[in-house]
Amino acid sequence: MPSRVSPAGFRPLDDTTLFKSLKIGSTELHHRIVMAPLTRMRGVQESEGVWAPGDLAVEYYGQRATKGGLILTEACPISRLSCGYPGVPGIFTPGQSAGWKRVTDAVHAKGGFIYCQLWHVGRATVPSLLGGEPCVSASSIPLRGNALDGSVYATTPPKGLTVDEITELVEEFAAAGKRALEAGFDGVEIHGANGYLLDQFLHDNSNIRTDKYGGSIENRCRFPLEVVKAVTAAVGPEKTGIRLSPYNYFQDTRDSNPNKHWAYLCEQLAALPKQNRLSYVHMVEPRFDEILDEDAKIASLANGTKTEAKMQSLVPFRQILSKADIKFLAAGSFNRDNAAPKLDSGDADAVVMGRWFIANPDLPTRLADGLPLNSYDRNSFYGADPPRKGYVDYPFYEAPSLKATV
Repeated sequence: MPSRVSPAGFRPLDDTTLFKSLKIGSTELHHRIVMAPLTRMRGVQESEGVWAPGDLAVEYYGQRATKGGLILTEACPISRLSCGYPGVPGIFTPGQSAGWKRVTDAVHAKGGFIYCQLWHVGRATVPSLLGGEPCVSASSIPLRGNALDGSVYATTPPKGLTVDEITELVEEFAAAGKRALEAGFDGVEIHGANGYLLDQFLHDNSNIRTDKYGGSIENRCRFPLEVVKAVTAAVGPEKTGIRLSPYNYFQDTRDSNPNKHWAYLCEQLAALPKQNRLSYVHMVEPRFDEILDEDAKIASLANGTKTEAKMQSLVPFRQILSKADIKFLAAGSFNRDNAAPKLDSGDADAVVMGRWFIANPDLPTRLADGLPLNSYDRNSFYGADPPRKGYVDYPFYEAPSLKATV
C-alpha cells in the first residue's frame, strides 16, 4: 500500500511509533516527541543576577504543551552561584518558584507534562556574573574565549571545588528538585551534559583532580552519581532523569574515550538500587555539534579519541540502560524524516526536538498530520528585541483559505 501523503505534500506520521503511548516513570505520555531544554534568555529580572519566568514564559510553554506530551524546561540554575547567563530563570527563590508555578499550571491546563532541568554551569561563567564570587569546576582550568559580558574566562580561572563544597552542591541539587515539585513540575532532569559542572567532572580533559573525585573514570563519575542518588531520594526515581553528552565538544570538553567512559557511567546508573534508579537517560547524538557539521564532527571524533568512527553511537549506552528498564531519550538533529526510524530501530524510546519546537508551537500536530513547518530564526534563539520576537510569535498552523471563484 502506498504511503499516505497530506495535501501539503508530507507523509502524516500519526500512525508511526512517534504517536504510540509511552510510560516514563510516573508519566504516561501520549506521544514520543519531547520538547528539548532550550535556553531562551527571556526571564524577568528580580535582582542582580536573579531572573524569574514572566508572562512571556507562561505563554511560550503553554503554547507548546500538548495532551500527554512532555516538555523539558530550559536549564534552570539551582542557586545564585550556579548561574552563567543573564535572562535565565532559576529555581532558587520564592519569586522564581511562583513564576514556574504559573508555567506548570499553563502546561497542565492543556493536559501536558513538564520537567524542570536542574543546572549548575560550573566554569562556564565569570565573577562579574556572580556578584564577584569565583566560578567553580572540577579543576582550575578556564574556558577559552569570552563570557557574554565580554570578560575573558582565562583572567579568572575557576576554583577547584573542595570535597566539602561538593557535598554542599549535592544537597543543593536535591533541594532544587524539591522546590521544582513544589512549583508543580511533574519531574526533574539533572543537567549532566554540554560541558557544564557535572560534565566537567566526567570529561578527562577538564578533570585533572588527584582526590576521590578525579583521575579514574570511577572517581570522575562519583559526583554525578552522588547527585543522582540525592535527587532521586528527594523527589523519587520515577520523577527523575538525567541528560548526558558523551561526545560533547561544547565548553571545551573533549574526552579521550567517551564510549568506554560513558558505558561505565551507564553501568553504574543501571546498577543503582530501585529507590535511586532513574526513570530515563537523555543523550545527545555524536553527530550533533554547535559549530561543526555532522561529517566534520564524526571525523573529528574519529581522529581525536580512542573511538573508531563505526562505533560512534548511543546504541551501546541504550543497551546497557535497557537491562535496568531505564528509558532512553535521544536528541540531536532529529526531524520529520529521521525521528520515527530512530524509534522503529529500537535505539530510543522517544526523540527530543529543539529548534523545530521553537518555530512550531504545534509541532506534534504538524508532524502527525503531515503539515508544513515554520522555519526557525537563529538570530532570536538567545534573546531578541522585543523579547516576544522569535519566542511567542511563531504561528500555529492555519489551513489555507479557499477563495471562491466567479
